Amino acid sequence: MRLALFEPDIAGNVGTLLRTAACWGIGVDLIEPMGFAFGDRAMARAGMDYAARADVVRHADWAAFERQVSGRIVLMTTAGAMPLSNISFRADDIILLGSEGAGVPAAVQDRADLRILIPMRPGFRSLNVAVAGGVAMAEACRQTVWAF
Repeated sequence: MRLALFEPDIAGNVGTLLRTAACWGIGVDLIEPMGFAFGDRAMARAGMDYAARADVVRHADWAAFERQVSGRIVLMTTAGAMPLSNISFRADDIILLGSEGAGVPAAVQDRADLRILIPMRPGFRSLNVAVAGGVAMAEACRQTVWAF
């Protein structure tokens, strides 16, 4: 299982996701360009010392990332076709999150094997990307990694 962030804009969100992924043993792919320098203070503050322990792979662009993909790409999107609760995750899935400001372009949406959403009450558009990523990672781990 991996988490991929497509051209993230906000360092604090990346730091939060790195921290969460490190705690659960999930690797992270950062697809550049990013809207901040990788060593940004906000990222370090949000990730604390956990971010340094995350398994991070940086990719120069979408094409570089796509060349190394071996599992399904599961895109989290507000325009998703299936609710998160209907998904059966696999151990080799890649949960893809778009940038905070622009999401992902149509070509990336088309490449996704699954497009899913987190159900919300009517009148609400979206969750913070770090929160949405945490919810998705928790469900994926519940199904594939954590023993209950």
